Amino acid sequence: MEPQLVKSAERTVRILETLAESAAPMTLSELQRRTGFPRSSLHALMRTLVELNWVETDTTRSAFGIGPHALLTGTAYLDKDPALRFAQETLEDLRDEIGQTVHFARRDEAHVLYLATRESREAGHVIPRVGRRLPAHVTALGQVLLAQLTDDEVVALLPDPLRALTEHTITDLTKLTGELDQVRTRGWALEREQGTPGVACVAVAVDYRIPATDAISCSMPAALPPAGIERVTEAVIKHTRKLAATLRREGIR
Repeated sequence: MEPQLVKSAERTVRILETLAESAAPMTLSELQRRTGFPRSSLHALMRTLVELNWVETDTTRSAFGIGPHALLTGTAYLDKDPALRFAQETLEDLRDEIGQTVHFARRDEAHVLYLATRESREAGHVIPRVGRRLPAHVTALGQVLLAQLTDDEVVALLPDPLRALTEHTITDLTKLTGELDQVRTRGWALEREQGTPGVACVAVAVDYRIPATDAISCSMPAALPPAGIERVTEAVIKHTRKLAATLRREGIR
């Protein structure tokens, strides 16, 4: 039986999630269009969220964005995660070995949530990733974690058709489940330009939970030759397995 949701609480969370996903402040009309909530209740909720500093607005209250208290909550989540300290050490070691940008992320239903990133020292433009959430099917991180589920679970979890971020994104569920079969067989995921043009990514699940909820990935130029991708893949596998063994030894679940 599905749990009964409290309407006002559900609407508050949906508002915050919508604002967090928007790259720019949103007007009340845009929020109403995106959420489908009645304008009267939306207006009351926004007024409360602004007063509590969960939402920021301009002097005319014509545009709204996520507020500082949302950051406090997100930071508390990171601070209390027992696996994160070990994952950050692993990312440091992995980046030092391969020189590419590396990530640690967790599956959040049909998305992946980035919890830690170490940028390549040669990166000309650093894109903040921590706290960012992307559809699982467009990332190697998401694909390697979706592969932990059965095909039936994947189909029940993901929308159909799948959202496209680039021309290379897999948008067909049948094609995706076929790709996940290959991921299960080889033990790692590889995607090329499915989420970001010009970027390839390899990912390995951190096997300290069953099914695995976390993964480590490396982002690299899509034009990297096969020998380079193989070297990166071997390094990601090695460091991720070492992290999983450490977390199991520490009793972290």
